[in-house]
Amino acid sequence: MTTTYSQNGTVAAGQVTAADLDTAIAAADPGALLMAMVHASGDLSLIDEFEERLDTAQRALATDGSASQTHYGAHSGANAVLPGQFPAEVADEVRTRAKAILKVDLEVALNIPDVLDASMFRRMAALCTASVVDDEFVPLLLEQSGFQTSQRCVPVTKAPPADFDVIVIGAGMVGLNAAIKLEEAGFRYTVFEAAEGIGGTWWHNTYPGAAVDTPSHYYSYSFELNPDWTKYYPPGPEYLEYMRAVAAKYDLHRNIRLSTSVLSADWDEDNQRWTVVTLSTDGTTERHNAQAIVTALGMLNAPNIPDVEGLDTFEGPVMHTAQWDPQIDLSGKRVIVLGTGCTAVQVVPNIVDQVTHLDAVVRSPHWIVPEKAVVNAVPEGERWAMRHLPYFQEWFRLKAYWLASDNLYPMPRIDPEWAATHLSASQPNDRVMQTALQYLVKSFPDRPDLIEKLMPDFRPYAKRIVKDPGFFEALNRENVTLHRASFARVHPNGVTTTEGNFIEADVIILATGFKLEFVTSIDITGRDGKKLAELWDHGNDPRAYLGIQVPGFPNLFVTAGPNSGPNHGAGHNILSEEHVHYIVECLQYLVESGNASIDVKPEALEEYNRRVDAALDLTVWAHPGAKVSGYYRNRQGRPVTPCPWRLVDYWTMLREPTIEDMTFTSTSLG
Repeated sequence: MTTTYSQNGTVAAGQVTAADLDTAIAAADPGALLMAMVHASGDLSLIDEFEERLDTAQRALATDGSASQTHYGAHSGANAVLPGQFPAEVADEVRTRAKAILKVDLEVALNIPDVLDASMFRRMAALCTASVVDDEFVPLLLEQSGFQTSQRCVPVTKAPPADFDVIVIGAGMVGLNAAIKLEEAGFRYTVFEAAEGIGGTWWHNTYPGAAVDTPSHYYSYSFELNPDWTKYYPPGPEYLEYMRAVAAKYDLHRNIRLSTSVLSADWDEDNQRWTVVTLSTDGTTERHNAQAIVTALGMLNAPNIPDVEGLDTFEGPVMHTAQWDPQIDLSGKRVIVLGTGCTAVQVVPNIVDQVTHLDAVVRSPHWIVPEKAVVNAVPEGERWAMRHLPYFQEWFRLKAYWLASDNLYPMPRIDPEWAATHLSASQPNDRVMQTALQYLVKSFPDRPDLIEKLMPDFRPYAKRIVKDPGFFEALNRENVTLHRASFARVHPNGVTTTEGNFIEADVIILATGFKLEFVTSIDITGRDGKKLAELWDHGNDPRAYLGIQVPGFPNLFVTAGPNSGPNHGAGHNILSEEHVHYIVECLQYLVESGNASIDVKPEALEEYNRRVDAALDLTVWAHPGAKVSGYYRNRQGRPVTPCPWRLVDYWTMLREPTIEDMTFTSTSLG
């Protein structure tokens, strides 16, 4: 019997061979592997040594001019390294030393509580990521890497009253997170989910190729790391299985009502509670009372079906990607795919082998960048390391987050002098554009017509950057035709495009995204009969304090609300955890203070949104030269989804409520 390491550095019994360890060392990320060596040996001198080795190697690369690079991999010189990667000679030395230090039955010498000194942790994070990591990031990295759980800020001296009920609307990523954290904090809750199963986006989106475009090892709960991802970017079905496993572990289904839609929510000022009306699929309506409501519907939750003349006359199947019918056989069919965002780019390469002919109709192409890891499998050796090497998984997650987060913050920001004479917004923005341009030209060396059709006319990041899972390769196929157009009219047997061309078709696939509704599909009535849908112009002009609270709607917490999207980097998972943490802190403050409700002051909302708009004015999302259509902006061109702050800034804002921005009502109303 030998010894293995669990994902959190503790020791567990198991059968492991030296060959397993050798395979893991060969496959493992060297930064995370080096940190595992420190934990296994307790030798902090490894940090000093490899800081010097890395610094020397990086200075050498800078001297020979081969270290010019971008996040997406455009670089020059044969020896250049990508951001966060170790130069080859340093990576080789890490593996050599690992073979001497890591043994199959070696005990862990340094557990994570022993190195939680902020200064030492910062040095380890900087070394793991081959980056500069400032002190301000340490608390966020400790949490988001899974080293410690979210730290409570409001002092906890009282348990929630037995009648303090919370209703959560939606059982996707945010809803499950809310359920877990509400239970941990002692609040009674019920989750209402309209679908037949949990999973939100990943329940609804089952089209071929559906996948997350955030790295697997980061796109998960920080308190529930998963060492067994099969790919570096998780396929939709695998991510849904992860969510189901989390729900089972925490026994969430006992408090989840599936196939139950929330129709309305009305604030009762006299009783300081919400009355919620639900509708089950069998037609039964019920009334429920709750102290607080958490909406967990996401920003984009209603399929966007284009209003095209004749769409209802088409004689074949018409499917939106969020309403995929697996019973429809595409084999031998002539298929039209409308759209060119992330969804279309995933669908096309995954159905091209089935169809007789595929017509991709592209109205406004996105900037598309190469990303081999999108389709790459995680080697078994690295998966073994995730399961067994001390803290390897946490350090790997830290690195995945770091390279996809605030390092990208400069990308959508405007340099006015640069933007005055360039399509791109700044030098960092231009590096992304040049990477995409090089990839576009390289992908179609003999097809200038395709290059012209796929060339965006807006700045990178004005719309979402798309990572290519094989879309460009599919467009080179003989049975694929690309149209730079949209639908003008649909006929029983095909489509006429806005170019005037008729395309014969058996099946139409709408990869046209979602309507930006936030929560306005639900009839929510606050104080004085105020309707949230009317206040927000039915989703066109939403405003919320911190993206969560709206004056006049006490104890209503909107998650993934306006101007909260981490559009420059990271993923929806950090937004989920930030918002749920803030909500629990607000509810605990009510318990501690003996108040019945919390509401944000109108002047606090006004001041917050003034700062939001001022910050957005410096980005490609709002800059006059960069306004394009898409879900980032409303009809007037105001960005309503992007958060203008760095992730570390927004995370810090959400640690606990700012009491002076709030009003409270006690349980006794006089």
